Amino acid sequence: MLAAFGTYFCMYAFRKPFTAGTYSGLTLWDIHYKSILIISQVLGYMVSKFIGIKIISELKPSHRKRLIIGLILFAEFSLLLFGLVAQPYNVAFLFLNGLPLGMVWGIVFSYLEGRRFTELLAIGLSISLIISSGILKTAYFEIHDWFPAVSEFWMPALVGLLFLPVFLLFVWMLSVIPTPSDTDIVLRAERVPMTKSDKRLVLKEFGVGIVCFVVLYSLLVTMRDFRDNFSVEIWKEIGGAWDKTIFSKTELITGLIVLAAIGCLSLIRSNIKGFWATLWLIGLGVVLTGASTLLFQLKLLTPFWWVLLLGMGLFSAYIPIQVALFERLIALFKIKANAGFFIYICDAIGYLGSVALLLYKELFMKDQPWAKVMMRFSYVLTGTCLFFLVLSAIFFNRKAGVKGPITGTLEKLQSI
Repeated sequence: MLAAFGTYFCMYAFRKPFTAGTYSGLTLWDIHYKSILIISQVLGYMVSKFIGIKIISELKPSHRKRLIIGLILFAEFSLLLFGLVAQPYNVAFLFLNGLPLGMVWGIVFSYLEGRRFTELLAIGLSISLIISSGILKTAYFEIHDWFPAVSEFWMPALVGLLFLPVFLLFVWMLSVIPTPSDTDIVLRAERVPMTKSDKRLVLKEFGVGIVCFVVLYSLLVTMRDFRDNFSVEIWKEIGGAWDKTIFSKTELITGLIVLAAIGCLSLIRSNIKGFWATLWLIGLGVVLTGASTLLFQLKLLTPFWWVLLLGMGLFSAYIPIQVALFERLIALFKIKANAGFFIYICDAIGYLGSVALLLYKELFMKDQPWAKVMMRFSYVLTGTCLFFLVLSAIFFNRKAGVKGPITGTLEKLQSI
């Protein structure tokens, strides 16, 4: 748990600190330069996800350590070039920075999946997803106070360099985690590198349900990325008096509450019950996202509570898809697959949505405040996600044969 948390937390030190800068007064093609930088990196991250559908799903355990270290070194070298090359030509190096980083999650999770307590072990990975960006923004401001002469273009490379030794320590910790036991394999199914025929078979059998999850996840990724990338601007619009610790406070509280819920999922031994409990948690998170925005617009919530509850709802839906939903799906139907295959399909489409929202905002809502854009999108997210969540529930309800003879067989498998 600690190894997963530390490795992924440090990955964010190479990806997110540049978003703490504002790059005031800089534009390119009449678009704010920060938006251009974020789009460039997210495009690289998105391409990485598409590449990861193949690489992560087919990755052999013996290649994990070497691959993850190589990816991070490539990302840091790109940040050095981002600082060295003059604006606007340095935008290309944020694309190159995002290109390797999208595969880090899949490598880390491959060490954890297929175990009786995968959801519990993945809490470390989940909490880093929630709190790392906020804490690293605070760290960015602190480090900049120590080195005030360092420009916004050099700060990302400096932050990454400071975190590199810690990253290598956590990767070593991951590499010595024992492999899943025989009991793990019986209860959760063996996770193996997938072949092309394996992928075709899975998509043919479960394609409708997977499409529903892809739409769900894509909207959640888009909202999470938008909220995270422009949190500084959003707080300036809604927060009045705020300080650099606000990012850490909201994300830490969100992380503790969401991860308590995720931890409870690992206590459910039956994969059937665990699968449905995960869908319920996702649904509650989606409703909270829209409801908190409505209450804020009705002036029934303060800015702090809106940002907190919005994040809580968002991550209550987002994190279970990453660490529990596909884990339970594979175990329930004994699919010859790994979670990385499903997640990377979702991620690839999700980051495409993130770029689309940014471009839409810059082209058609240029004068709209960032906070207003996020409010409107939260309503779109809530309605659309609930529709596809119900649709996926109907599909898997029939696929599992809840009212048919397969139910008894599945229940017997869970009791082994």
